Amino acid sequence: MSKPWIFVSPANRGIGAALTRHLLRATTLPIVATSRSTSPSETKKALLADLSLPPSSSSSFSSSATQQHDHDRLTVLPLDVTSESSIEQASDQAAALFPPERGRWHMHLGFALPGVLYPERSPRQVEYAAALETFQVNTLGPLMLMKWFADRFLPRKGTELLLPSSPSSSPHHHHQNLLLTLPPHATWTTLSARLSSIADNTLGGWYSYRASKAGVNQLTKTFDLHLARQRSQDRAMALAYHPGTVRTDFTREFWTHVPREQLFDVDYAVERLVDVVVAQAQLDTHRGRCWDWKGEEVLP
Repeated sequence: MSKPWIFVSPANRGIGAALTRHLLRATTLPIVATSRSTSPSETKKALLADLSLPPSSSSSFSSSATQQHDHDRLTVLPLDVTSESSIEQASDQAAALFPPERGRWHMHLGFALPGVLYPERSPRQVEYAAALETFQVNTLGPLMLMKWFADRFLPRKGTELLLPSSPSSSPHHHHQNLLLTLPPHATWTTLSARLSSIADNTLGGWYSYRASKAGVNQLTKTFDLHLARQRSQDRAMALAYHPGTVRTDFTREFWTHVPREQLFDVDYAVERLVDVVVAQAQLDTHRGRCWDWKGEEVLP
């Protein structure tokens, strides 16, 4: 029986940080998170800060015990998605923690979230170096994460998955009513965007970003076919996800151009992500495609 763990990259800021904290509250699984711009120790400290909510009346375990459990199951590794050697090294460190050999461990939820944006409004504004960075981070970054993490750690066909029998099965968790029920299949999620859609492109502009995210959707479909036909079959799938416009540093310069009701708090955005990707997504309807925060497909 293969035991599950979770992967989030990167997790030092924005959606990745909020998602990691949400999953620490909502699951009892070990989590591997990555950081590029801050040290692993600083990132881990920030992710765990004020994490524990007041114990529920049904909880008989101390807050200190809960905090220690959260600390022990969170691992933060240095990783730069523009450096394959960095990704490979982090993959080897994860393999030492959760050996995939003989089906002892498998990644059950994986989130590839790297992103950079240079909003060129005309071809004359496209700068080669910035466009190259956009593809390195947004497209090649997720591809290398697929290579070194998804293809290495997702369960193989025939793997027997050992999942928590019920959301309240862990004595260490202080907020049982928040716990997720894990899907029977593993899921690899790559962050995309509505701007990836050629069918939906009615405004133009944002050349390198649109193209890089269209590439994400193509890679997601291609990798999912690999999982479905060769590696995992019904044990794992891949999909892409558009979170909407989220109030993070990534979108700060565009906040004034977005209607208030379409600008999401990061915690709400993470709740929608988890609901669509973990709770709603089904093998027969969702795999290989791009979905938005409403649970609706973003057309290619």
